[in-house]
Amino acid sequence: MASAVFLLDLKGKPLIARDYRGDIPLTAIDRFMPLLEDREDEEGTSLPVMTENGVTYLHLREKDVYLVALTRKNTNAMTLLQFLHHLSKVFTEYFKTLEEESIRDNFVIIYELLDEMMDYGVPQITEPKILQEYITQESHMLEITPRPPMAVTNAVSWRSEGISYRKNEVFLDVVESINMLVNPTGNVLSSEIQGAIKMKVYLSGMPELRLGLNDKVMFESTGRSAKGKAVEMEDIRFHQCVRLSKFESDRTISFIPPDGEFELMTYRLNTQLKPLIWCESVVESHRGRVEYMVKAKAQFKHRSTANNVEIVVPVPNDADSPKFKSTIGSVKYAPERSAFVWKIKQFQGGKEALLRAHFGLPSIRDDDPERRPPIGVKFEIPYFTTSGIQVRYLKIVEKSGYQALPWVRYITKNGDYQLRMPEPMTSGGSRLPPI
Repeated sequence: MASAVFLLDLKGKPLIARDYRGDIPLTAIDRFMPLLEDREDEEGTSLPVMTENGVTYLHLREKDVYLVALTRKNTNAMTLLQFLHHLSKVFTEYFKTLEEESIRDNFVIIYELLDEMMDYGVPQITEPKILQEYITQESHMLEITPRPPMAVTNAVSWRSEGISYRKNEVFLDVVESINMLVNPTGNVLSSEIQGAIKMKVYLSGMPELRLGLNDKVMFESTGRSAKGKAVEMEDIRFHQCVRLSKFESDRTISFIPPDGEFELMTYRLNTQLKPLIWCESVVESHRGRVEYMVKAKAQFKHRSTANNVEIVVPVPNDADSPKFKSTIGSVKYAPERSAFVWKIKQFQGGKEALLRAHFGLPSIRDDDPERRPPIGVKFEIPYFTTSGIQVRYLKIVEKSGYQALPWVRYITKNGDYQLRMPEPMTSGGSRLPPI
């Protein structure tokens, strides 16, 4: 429960102030910037939650604006931080970009939105599409106040009534991002899967959807045996449309969806993985030059293909005179990133590729291996999931009884995917073949 919400510029000067409960003086916001500066960590990152004299400050930054919520209550901090994220999303939907100038130009409508999105400090309507039905930039020019849509007074506040489509379709994407850190010998130091189920819904009326996954907990609780692999998901977070009581009782994901595009759920799997794309690198440092050999291998099934692969290999800041030779793809030196980028448009599973690079090195240095950046890898593999998650069924029920087409797609891509490089070898003559 928030006592007040502020929008501040980078100097801490209030641009917008909305007091909801009156239990905190508005002058308390003057302590926000001093607290922010005092409680920065060693990397200059500020803490999202700070407390002083019984007042808790929760904030996030968007470009040149701080969104800050103040409270005296023993409040769920994540609820208020999530509300600030929703607030940022709504403002971006209305003004295209959230920055100081757009706030000054639209302060009237911002106060209207703050009044609708929070009541006495409690979050209410946060769906941009519903808010846009009755709060518009031109609303002050209308002679007759528009009636709020039924969704505002219904239990289903995220979907309007009377939606109609000639063709009823649902598109569901299972997107998994791989976070991984690998040492130079190929041992995985840390790995996890961050998954999300994203939907695009074009359905008429007020449909009820039921989604079934190969959920290990569901099979164990019902005593049923899974046909194939079952997945145990952790840290599951749902869109507000999902009936949590139904999920907690029988693990059924039942919901009335918003119209259009939204994220239904996210999950995490903390599991040991092998690198999908492994890069073995050799670095030779000589007087006046440095040479690289990078061998990339696609360690997934032959029938799958990784698209738009980018392998970013760091080099010394003052490296110059680049020369490259690769068996596949294209290579470009990016001096602003102190790296060269190897791009492979399509990399089939089980295949290998080789790259050799040569740079001039005007200065002599002794690099600290702890400060040497790792190799970064970007990729996207369609029709493939690392976790083995599967959509068992997607049922669509609407009182008019129309037939709808569900479409399901699986995508695996990189998250924070890093491969540490070995220490450079120094020798009188190069052991790598010339370019």
